[in-house]
Amino acid sequence: MHAGKTLFAQLMDFLPWSTFARYVARYGGDRYVKSLTCAEQYRVMAFAQLTYRESLRDIEACLAAQAGKLYHMGLREPVRRSTLADANESRDWRIHADFAQRLIDQARKLYAGDDLGLELSNTVYVLVAIIKKRLNLSASLYEILQILSLTMFERTPSDQLVARIPSSSDQPKNPNQLILFD
Repeated sequence: MHAGKTLFAQLMDFLPWSTFARYVARYGGDRYVKSLTCAEQYRVMAFAQLTYRESLRDIEACLAAQAGKLYHMGLREPVRRSTLADANESRDWRIHADFAQRLIDQARKLYAGDDLGLELSNTVYVLVAIIKKRLNLSASLYEILQILSLTMFERTPSDQLVARIPSSSDQPKNPNQLILFD
């Protein structure tokens, strides 16, 4: 078993955390904070978005099921839904809006000449697009998102994990057709 970082921690390493810290300082996001910093809140919400969590209760349950790996995700302690709800309500939204715009600008620069077939306005797609470009992956954004949603707590290097994706030529022409024999 690989003893390195979880896939989620590897993904978070691609983000410009110094820029995020500047936005937090600009808007006073961590002022009077005792337990859940803005960076931890962002990590939790990014995890929720990447793994298709639908509610605060769902986020709390999923993180509690992986309590031993929270530290490796960048979380100092278990996250309670009431704490997350308070953070979501009281933190300045401009921190996340400015950071999302920074990520969108970064992705647009990386894909200046490419046609992705979508507008880079959703930050989840932006994060995956940046990772795809930096790792020179041939898989589609959709395929990468599917893998990320299933393997967030694995300790496999991200490039090895995505290398397992079958190429589009290996897949059947009609995906709705049942194939009984090879």
